[in-house]
Amino acid sequence: MDVMIKKTRSLGFVLVFLAIFVSTSAQNIKPVMVNVDKPLTEIQPTMWGIFFEDINFGADGGIYAELIKNRSFEFYNPRMGWSIGMEDNDSSHFQIVNRKHNYPGNPRFARIRVDEPQKPVRLTNSGFRGIGVKAGVDYHFSIMASVKENSKLTIRAELISSGGDKLGETLIQPNGNWKKYQATFKSSATDLKAHINIWFEGQGVIDVDMISLFPGDTWKNRPGGLRADLVQLLADLKPGFLRFPGGCIVEGHDLSVRYQWKKTIGNVEDRELIVNRWNTEFAHRLTPDYYQTFGLGFFEYFQLAEDIGAQPLPIINCGMACQFNTAEVVPLDQLDPYIQDALDLIEFANGPETSEWGKIRTQMGHPGSFNLKYLGIGNEQWGPQYFERYILFEKAIKARYPEITLVSSAGPQPDGDLFNYASGALKNTRAEIVDEHYYRPPVWFRENAARYDNYDRKGFKIFAGEYAAQSVGTASPLNKNNWDCALSEAAFMTGLERNADVVVMSSYAPLFAHVDGWQWTPDLIWFNNLTSFGTPNYYVQKLFSVNRGDYVLAMQRNNLPLTGEDGIYASAALDKSANEVILKIVNTSDKVKNQEIVLNTTRKVLPKARYIVLQNNKSDGMNSIENPKAISPVEKEFTLKGRKLNATLEPYSLSVYRIKLK
Repeated sequence: MDVMIKKTRSLGFVLVFLAIFVSTSAQNIKPVMVNVDKPLTEIQPTMWGIFFEDINFGADGGIYAELIKNRSFEFYNPRMGWSIGMEDNDSSHFQIVNRKHNYPGNPRFARIRVDEPQKPVRLTNSGFRGIGVKAGVDYHFSIMASVKENSKLTIRAELISSGGDKLGETLIQPNGNWKKYQATFKSSATDLKAHINIWFEGQGVIDVDMISLFPGDTWKNRPGGLRADLVQLLADLKPGFLRFPGGCIVEGHDLSVRYQWKKTIGNVEDRELIVNRWNTEFAHRLTPDYYQTFGLGFFEYFQLAEDIGAQPLPIINCGMACQFNTAEVVPLDQLDPYIQDALDLIEFANGPETSEWGKIRTQMGHPGSFNLKYLGIGNEQWGPQYFERYILFEKAIKARYPEITLVSSAGPQPDGDLFNYASGALKNTRAEIVDEHYYRPPVWFRENAARYDNYDRKGFKIFAGEYAAQSVGTASPLNKNNWDCALSEAAFMTGLERNADVVVMSSYAPLFAHVDGWQWTPDLIWFNNLTSFGTPNYYVQKLFSVNRGDYVLAMQRNNLPLTGEDGIYASAALDKSANEVILKIVNTSDKVKNQEIVLNTTRKVLPKARYIVLQNNKSDGMNSIENPKAISPVEKEFTLKGRKLNATLEPYSLSVYRIKLK
C-alpha cells in the first residue's frame, strides 16, 4: 500500500512538472512582430493572376459557349460528332464537299439530299460529352445554308433530352444561295446530356455549314460569347493578369499546328480550325475529338481580360514546337515572319484605328487600345536554341516598342541542368521577367517557401507562371485537388508575397477541366455541361488575390520570417487604399496554434477587425460537383485589444486577418 502511495505521489509530481513545463514553454513562444510603419516593397497589381490554356476542354466545350461539336465539318474526320438518322444509313444523303482552293479558312460543308417528303434526313449532334440545357433559357440556333435549284426544304431543329423527350424546337425555311439563318427557342426542362436533331424535310438538295447553338445567358449576353458561370469564377478572383493562350498549346506538336494568332481573329466562320495538341497527348486520356475552332480567339481573349480587370499577357510562338514532342525549330534566317507576328500583335492590341492591325481590331468592335504591356516570347522552351531566338525577338520588339515588358522562359523545371543552363543564359540577355514552372509534390512547396528570400535583387524579376502541387506525380491521372495540395501551395505563396520585390506575377495551372473530358490533373476549376465549382486550390488563390495589399510588411518571430517553423508560414501586407493591415497565416500542422501577434505602429488600431479562414481536418478533403463548397472560406468579425492579436490558428488552415488602422 505504501509503495502504491509513493508511486502515485511520484506520478503526481511528474504531471505537475510537465504541466508547468508546457505552460512555461507556451508562454516563452515569442510574439510575432509586424512592422506596420516601414513598408518594405511594393506588391505589383499583377502579383496574382490567371493562366489560361485550351486543355481539358477549357475553350471548346468549356468557356466558349458553343454547344455543337464540329459545327463546320472541319475535323480530320469531318463527320465526327455527327450521325445520320436513316433506316438504311445511306451515306449519299450526307456528303462532305471540300472547296479548299476558294475557302482555305473553312473549306468543308455538308451536302444533304432528301429524296422524298416521306423520308426526311436527320442529323444528330451530341455536343461536347452531351449538351447541357436549362429550363426557360433561350437557345440561339443558326445555320449557313444554300438551297439547290428546284429544291423545297424545311429545316427543323429540336433539342432532345437524355430520356428522349423533346425540350424545344424551331423551324427555318431556307431559300437561295448561301445565307445565315437564325432562330431562337426555349428549353422546357433542364438536362445535363441532351442532344440536338436537325431534320431536313421536303425534297431536294441543300448545302449547310456552321451549324451552331448558343445559350442566351452568355457572359454579358454577348451573342456567340462565353459561358457566364466560368467567367464569373474568373472575375471573382480579381486577377491582376490573364495569360493566354497557353501553355504548350502555343508551341504545337509540330510547327504546322502551332498557335497562329492571326488565324483566330476576324469573322468566326473564316477562322481556320486546327487539331488541339492535347488530342492524343496522353494514352490514358485520348480525346480524338478535341480541336480548336478559335471561336475564342485573340480578340476574345483581350476582351475577356478587359472584362475581368486583368492585364493581358499573350504568349507567342518563337519558332519552336514543343520540345517534349518533335522539338522542331525554324532556322534563324527564316525567323522573320514569326518576329513580324509579334510586332503585328502589339499593333493589333495597342495601335491606332488608322494602323493596319488597329483597323481590324476596330472593325471587330474595339476602337480603343487593349493597353497591352506584357508579351511572352515562347512558352516553356529551353537550351541554346531558345535563347538565340529570344535575343532576336527582344532586339526587334524593343527597337519598335521599348515600353513592352518581355517575359522569357526558364524551361520546364524549377531546378536541374536545364534550369541551371537557363539561369546562366538569362544573365547574358536583357531579360526582364522570367517564367518559372513548378509541378512538384506538396512537400516541395512547403520546403521552398523561402525559395526567393536570397534571390539577386538586382537581376531579372520572376513570373511563377505555372504551379500546382501534384498529389501523386507530375501528369499522373490520379492527381487530386485535395486540401493537402492547396494548403501547401498557400504556404509557398506566402513566400512569393514576402518577396514581391523579386516575384511580380504568379498563376496556378491548368485553369479549367471538364469532368468528362479532362487530360491533365489537378486543375483549378472543374465543370460539367451545366455547373462548375472552385477547388480548395481555387479558394487559396482567391484569398491571396482579393487580399493582395499594396506593400509588403515585415512579419517576423525572433527576427526571422515564418517559413515553416512549427508548421507555420506567414506574410503581411498593407492595403493603402483600405488603410488595413492584411495578415496571411498558414498552419500546416495537425494542432491548434496559439500565437500572439503585435502590430508595431504608432498609429491607432481600430478594435473591429475581420477574420477569414479556409480550413479542413482531412488532408484528402476535396470539393465536387455534388458538394462544391465543402472546403470554402468562412468570414467572421473579432475585436482587438490595442495593438495585439491573440490568434488561434486552426489545424490545417489558411487564415487571413484584415485589421483597420485609423
